[in-house]
Amino acid sequence: MFRLAALSSLRSAFRPSFVQGMTVRRFGDAAGLLAKDEVTERVLSVVKKFEKVDPAKVSATAHFANDLGLDSLDGVEVVMALEDEFALEISDEDAEKIVSVADAIKFIAANPQAK
Repeated sequence: MFRLAALSSLRSAFRPSFVQGMTVRRFGDAAGLLAKDEVTERVLSVVKKFEKVDPAKVSATAHFANDLGLDSLDGVEVVMALEDEFALEISDEDAEKIVSVADAIKFIAANPQAK
């Protein structure tokens, strides 16, 4: 038992740490969820940076296909960009349900793994 604990602490002690840009995180509720306004701001930022999107058309209620003119492959790319932004994995089943900015905000704000 102690050997396992010692190995675990050694692994974490010698694991290289990578320095990235500073991230400011506001903590949401006690469940560890991100605040909805923070999620909204970050989702809007990701979608606005997508090369095929006119940033002026992006809103919290914009539909990927109807309002932003994205096809299904573009929608997948946006979901992948959101996975990168929030450091989480979105299953294929859940990704198919994310067809608008509002869907993305709702899913991410309710996901405890989102960072």
